[in-house]
Amino acid sequence: MLRMCGISTSAPLLFVFLHNYIYDRELISQSYIARKYINEVFVETNKESADRSDSPLILLTGATGYIGGRLLQSLEAGGYRLRCLARRPDFLKPKVAPSTEIVGGDVLDRLSLDAVMEGVSVAYYLIHSMGSSGSFEDHDRLAARNFAEAAKAAGVERIIYLGGLGDDTKALSPHLRSRQEVGQILRESGLPVLEFRASIVIGSGSLSFEMIRSLVERLPIMVIPKWASMPAQPIAIEDLIGYLTAALDLPASQYRIFEIGGADIVSYADIMRAYAKCRGIHVRMISVPVLTPFISSLWLGLITPLYARIGRKLIQSIVHSTIVRDTTALKVFNIHPMGIENALVHALANEEKQYAATRWSDALSSSGELQLWGGVRFGSRLVDSRMMHVSKPPEAAFKSIERIGGDTGWYAWNWLWRLRGFLDLLVGGVGTRRGRPARETLRVGDTVDFWRVEAFEANHFLRLAAEMKLPGRAWLEFEVSGDNASSTVRQTAIFDPVGLFGLIYWYALFPLHQLVFKGMLQRIVASALHEDSKLESIE
Repeated sequence: MLRMCGISTSAPLLFVFLHNYIYDRELISQSYIARKYINEVFVETNKESADRSDSPLILLTGATGYIGGRLLQSLEAGGYRLRCLARRPDFLKPKVAPSTEIVGGDVLDRLSLDAVMEGVSVAYYLIHSMGSSGSFEDHDRLAARNFAEAAKAAGVERIIYLGGLGDDTKALSPHLRSRQEVGQILRESGLPVLEFRASIVIGSGSLSFEMIRSLVERLPIMVIPKWASMPAQPIAIEDLIGYLTAALDLPASQYRIFEIGGADIVSYADIMRAYAKCRGIHVRMISVPVLTPFISSLWLGLITPLYARIGRKLIQSIVHSTIVRDTTALKVFNIHPMGIENALVHALANEEKQYAATRWSDALSSSGELQLWGGVRFGSRLVDSRMMHVSKPPEAAFKSIERIGGDTGWYAWNWLWRLRGFLDLLVGGVGTRRGRPARETLRVGDTVDFWRVEAFEANHFLRLAAEMKLPGRAWLEFEVSGDNASSTVRQTAIFDPVGLFGLIYWYALFPLHQLVFKGMLQRIVASALHEDSKLESIE
């Protein structure tokens, strides 16, 4: 595959794999993920929310993810009294209504959940570790037990959980098995638990839809492995949110497992054909008897927004039939699920956008394990800072910065950024496949290729935190200051190396950094000027 790209990779691959090995050896235990963010439970309560009536308080987990984000919008529109649990409250804050309460905590840290559960009547559990590396099944078990224990202790009345379809009398993939085990752990608390089991979710921005779109749009001829013909019952995101919302009105005495799906039973190959039909694209599919999930996941990492770790877990689940065997949900809930073509038409309403309002990569778990640095000794912080003047007001200068990443690229040496993303994929990182939101305005928590927005102040400041594999921590900052006539743009790259290899990594790439960062700043300023003014550089 590498030779096809015309890239000589032996030295870079040895370098990257060595860096990844040392990086993994120096990480501390994963027992309390993101502990540094929640030493004290962070609670932001809007006064309007506190003054509301004594309606039942709903706790929503997973609100930064794809489905949780859509459910958040639905519950807010319905006027429900809502509290959201988030590992990084600052990431979620820009996405919620003023009346929604945000509480900091982590389901892997039992002590952080006591304040979260206080006063809660109904709790949505929309958490799973598909995007994580390592033993995601152990994480799922611990998280579910902590959540169930805290809910029981706080007097929560009921739990609503979204799991996965699959015949539990047969062998399942680790992912599907874990989803169903989580439901059982929640029920063992003794609380009423409503568990929805769903198959593929179709909606603009969903993981499966983005994979299908990328394959059909980019490959006129596709090699189709055996797993692509396995029957499934995909459900439109609108119908799924309808079920999750309707569960609030169901008496706790009727809580049980409900299997839900769309109107059609189809395979992934059928979905791709239906997508091609909706888009007027002709595709040819060639079936092959053998193409392992591992090889398929690597291929998906090259062609689609998915990276190999996510693709492998997705394919391991696809190889199992995920159809509705118990149709009780159709009788209990007043919901009439749409078929696959209608689901695709709804999803394609946002086809001109790179991603929709919420997307699968919004969740922090899409980055893999959070990089924990407690107990790790860093070397001296390394900084590359430079600035330029531009005869434009700060608002104009900042717009070019805010468009960075995704289709816009990084203004200079984009092929080097793509190469860095490709190497990151090879060692299990996120690469650049996640892109960025279609909107020009960024928010804290947004993903921008292999970065995530950590701080943002409109027309003034942007800080991106690196989520690629690194022997240390890295940030990229942009700061704009000035008046109505002119501005100063400062660009700063910061790297906290871990050990000797961190230093070697920085200085080995120092010449490339000089090219990339200098060129990037010059092009950003040129973009603000529309390339019609002389650039004045200060270095």
